[in-house]
Amino acid sequence: MRRILGIDPGLQRTGWGIVDQDGSRLSYVAAGIITSNAKDEMAARLHQLAAALREVIAAHGPHLAAVEETFVNKNAASSLALGQARGIALLIPAEAHLPVHEFATNQIKKTVTGVGHAEKQQIQAMIKILLPTAPVVAADAADALAAAICCAQYVKN
Repeated sequence: MRRILGIDPGLQRTGWGIVDQDGSRLSYVAAGIITSNAKDEMAARLHQLAAALREVIAAHGPHLAAVEETFVNKNAASSLALGQARGIALLIPAEAHLPVHEFATNQIKKTVTGVGHAEKQQIQAMIKILLPTAPVVAADAADALAAAICCAQYVKN
């Protein structure tokens, strides 16, 4: 059995989700959201994100991590901030000596819903089907669980 941490990076809201994989069987472990205050300094927000991800890893002991790749949008400042949060999402699992795998948003959506351009509500609905013991989770946490499911599908051993 292996435990997979999925991360949907964001500066305001980072979703995380953990699933256990035993062969082809997946089971829900935990999920949540890490938030930061937009009024805080960037360094403080990134530190808060890093500390929270360290806590998640320490509490749940994943074996590997899956991080959703982010897209560049028209607002350069938003893209830069998102990139900094994504850097933390890549660094902290690597710092814990976890293999870190990156997946495109469309690949994650297609793996979970069958459609590469699925809406967030479709992802949440499929999470409930694929992980029936999972509570209804926020969209960012559902995206993180979807990243973990995608990793389970594509990363062998």
